[in-house]
Amino acid sequence: MSDSAVATSASPVAAPPAPVEKKVTAKKATGSAATKAKKTTAPPSHPPTQQMVDASIKNLKERGGLSLLAIKKYITATYKCDAQKLAPFIKKYLKSAVCH
Repeated sequence: MSDSAVATSASPVAAPPAPVEKKVTAKKATGSAATKAKKTTAPPSHPPTQQMVDASIKNLKERGGLSLLAIKKYITATYKCDAQKLAPFIKKYLKSAVCH
């Protein structure tokens, strides 16, 4: 009798670890699929910053010079993109364009 009691108690203990392993591998698979989806991004719908800044300077035709705010307003109105997010790139391009 004690042999059958040990056998029945051993089998329920051995059964739960198998489903746990399946759950762990399933989580790993979905995690890697999610990271692959995050890596792919759509290309921007506007031209590069250099072209946008050059176009704003040419089209605004200010004789006394342009302010950074005027360039941002022109880019926002013409290209329908957020100039606040592009601000560091605009500043970097202006700095490099003036030095050369």
